[in-house]
Amino acid sequence: MSKVIAITGAARGIGFATARALKAKGATVVIGDIDETAAKEAGERLGLAAFPVDVTSRESFAAFLGKVEEEAGPLDVLINNAGIMPIGPVTDESDADARRCMDINVHGVMLGTKLALERMLPRGTGHVINIASLAGVLFTPGLALYNASKAAVIAFTEATRLEVQDRGVHVSAVLPTFTNTDLVAGTRSPKGQRNCEPEDIAAAVVELVGRPRPQAVVPRKLAAQVRMGGLFPEKVKQAISRRYGLDKIFLEYDPEARKAYDARIRS
Repeated sequence: MSKVIAITGAARGIGFATARALKAKGATVVIGDIDETAAKEAGERLGLAAFPVDVTSRESFAAFLGKVEEEAGPLDVLINNAGIMPIGPVTDESDADARRCMDINVHGVMLGTKLALERMLPRGTGHVINIASLAGVLFTPGLALYNASKAAVIAFTEATRLEVQDRGVHVSAVLPTFTNTDLVAGTRSPKGQRNCEPEDIAAAVVELVGRPRPQAVVPRKLAAQVRMGGLFPEKVKQAISRRYGLDKIFLEYDPEARKAYDARIRS
């Protein structure tokens, strides 16, 4: 895979696993993260170039992509992975948390996509992959801010894909289910289900880079459920939510176990 690939939010979690998987396939990968120290440490562990990037800042994001192209050559793929997940009752979420969630998860994706397209469209080639979530189509109590942000990412990605599809550039969304990263710290898995690992999402991204398509659901077996979910009566959807404990997962969690993550996303 002889592609130049940039990944945001790649100091840990899904971004880190994706960088490792793509490097193993022969891609030239450059990673970025708002945590400069963590980005450098991740880069050293992976043997990759790493730079700081604040996805909410046009100046920072443009500088990051500029460094990617200086380091590795013309950008083939941008993976907009950076994101945060505040949880809890919607009335307890601060206005600052709401703005930051939307700024990183939505505006950061929009900004990265636009900056990448500015480079890719004149060349008539390229691929933007936005890491969304099943939370963008399956709504859950205690997750309102994150649900809203990921629904926006899915809508933005699809509209952008349709706009540029005849110009040689692909735009795709990845919709992971619960994944064992810091985002789910202090929560439990849905009843009878196993969380994905970051490597599962990374494998789906690698496949998407090799064979572009509009959307990838992880795990793939949930894709049919997503397509059919909107057809279920409201009572059925609520019964399913209670059956798997989804009505309480993000309301009854361990705040102490989330303390470090919450502090990091608010810093």
